[in-house]
Amino acid sequence: MTAQELRDFETEIGDCFRQKQIRAPIHLYDGNEDKIIEIFEQVKPDDWVFCTWRSHYQCLLKGVPKDRLKKDIIAGRSISLCYPDYNLFSSAIVTGILPIANGVAFDIKYRGLKSHVWCFVGDMAAETGCFHENWKYACNFELPITFIIEDNGKSVCTDTRKTWGYSAD
Repeated sequence: MTAQELRDFETEIGDCFRQKQIRAPIHLYDGNEDKIIEIFEQVKPDDWVFCTWRSHYQCLLKGVPKDRLKKDIIAGRSISLCYPDYNLFSSAIVTGILPIANGVAFDIKYRGLKSHVWCFVGDMAAETGCFHENWKYACNFELPITFIIEDNGKSVCTDTRKTWGYSAD
């Protein structure tokens, strides 16, 4: 998919939400299309993708058909999209996917498989102890996992840097 196709999909979903076709929370992407496409150029079909409640782009780039994804979003599953047939799992629970992703990476290493885990987290989740514990575990056991921190500068409507006391410099 191209960056424009990704943006068009999110616009379509936003329109559905405004028209009240979706009666559940959604969390739309905006602005990092080129970077996520670049990351997915490395993701292989047998790899695993774990992501947060903002997962529409990951689903599309992992190969989930656009019509199937849209149907699931309209059905109210936008923030917890899971497609085992595509090795893709998301969760609306902040940091909820981290230990699961690490467990899958551990299993891959233990069984000597060639697949890899790609774990997307938000910038606010990356500031938590849960993230640091899982990152440290993955590093210490040399697990086949890559953590991608998606930094949009906020958690919902809260400024991440202000919350954690970072200066504006």
